[in-house]
Amino acid sequence: MSERVTLLILLSALLWLPQAQAAITISSARVWPAADYTRLTLESKQAIRYSLLTLKDPERLVIDLNDVDITPTLNELTGKIGNNDPYIKSVRVARFKPGVVRMVLDLKTEAKPQLFNLKPVAEYGNRLVLDVYPAVAVDPLMALVQRGEDKNKTDSAAKAVPAQPPLSPPLVAEIKSQPAYLSAAPAERSEKNPPAAARNELSTRILVVAIDAGHGGEDPGARGRRGTHEKSVTLSIARKLKEQIDDTPGMRAVLIRDGDYFIPLGGRVEKARKAHADLFVSIHADAFVKPHARGSSVFALSERGATSASARWLARKENDADLIGGVNLAIKDPYLARTLLDLSQTATINDSMKVAKYVLKELGNINTLHRGFVEQAGFAVLKSPDIPSILVETAFISNPEEERRLTDEDYREKMAAAILNGIKRYFAQNPALSKQRVALGD
Repeated sequence: MSERVTLLILLSALLWLPQAQAAITISSARVWPAADYTRLTLESKQAIRYSLLTLKDPERLVIDLNDVDITPTLNELTGKIGNNDPYIKSVRVARFKPGVVRMVLDLKTEAKPQLFNLKPVAEYGNRLVLDVYPAVAVDPLMALVQRGEDKNKTDSAAKAVPAQPPLSPPLVAEIKSQPAYLSAAPAERSEKNPPAAARNELSTRILVVAIDAGHGGEDPGARGRRGTHEKSVTLSIARKLKEQIDDTPGMRAVLIRDGDYFIPLGGRVEKARKAHADLFVSIHADAFVKPHARGSSVFALSERGATSASARWLARKENDADLIGGVNLAIKDPYLARTLLDLSQTATINDSMKVAKYVLKELGNINTLHRGFVEQAGFAVLKSPDIPSILVETAFISNPEEERRLTDEDYREKMAAAILNGIKRYFAQNPALSKQRVALGD
């Protein structure tokens, strides 16, 4: 009897041992470089235990991965670091000691790394995420100023005239001709006794529009039946809108996302506020479980809950972007943590509703409207307390016909133009007398 028990124990041990010593296999390794930060993602079936060490002279990050197997997928990571990566120069992977794989990242500059695990969600398994931020965060306003200076130099060179000395902040610009948006809708505004303060304000600064291309990076957004990704559609329309705004006298645009990378919802709000934006426009391409749903929509933030069940469902889906894209939950977000709306937010929502109505009307000229009125819901990305903010669902990417139109360059141009026309009409009726502290010359 004792021999039989001993045999069973040995057999159980043999069955257990391979599982206990089984290495974790990396199923996917992805790199998302961007001006804001570079993200490196390792995906696996099991959560990875890790340790992180920062070294100086030269700048390096050392990451030890416990019980991880070295596979071709992990080794291929070294070839995914491009020369254009702003922060990571190279990656080396090797066995450090039994049970530990070491990754060494050679950096191009001093950085603030964040390393954290994400639980499985949507199509993803467990993810170990490394975000490499610059030691000094990129200032979106100064980036906008720099682009303004570069544009001035380019324009000067094209006109074959001596370049003007570079502008330096704080910048003050004079708009010599009346901005186009002031004459966009003459029938809708009174020409008698125009507000002197408004005209003075508009003659001394540029209106800044923050354009937010929804989703990005780890978060592809919705997918069409032909495989079109929402994140690609929104970025294309956002870039076209920026180009059209920058060509409009008296206006400039800043892209919240200017590449295929992820930005948390609160980070999008923060970036717009740092740019001192007068308006925030988030661009999306809706999806529904049934392919016949169609049409464009415009949304604003709600104080009292969603205006419809579908608006509530959409807001919940869009707010899940942080779970899919991957947010370090240890970092608290002051904007998404807001539970009470103060009086300034109430006024901002009122302005958001105004611009939303103008944009919705313009969208109706190029596409069917999903509903004939502006809807409201608790979209996290619209929670700026002092910037009028709207979310535009350009069309249903889940509708085969609208997906086809969204992939057409001419249609994207028309969509951007419609949004811009709505913005112009809003500012024609509601001159921005806001906090703008820096203006860009055109």
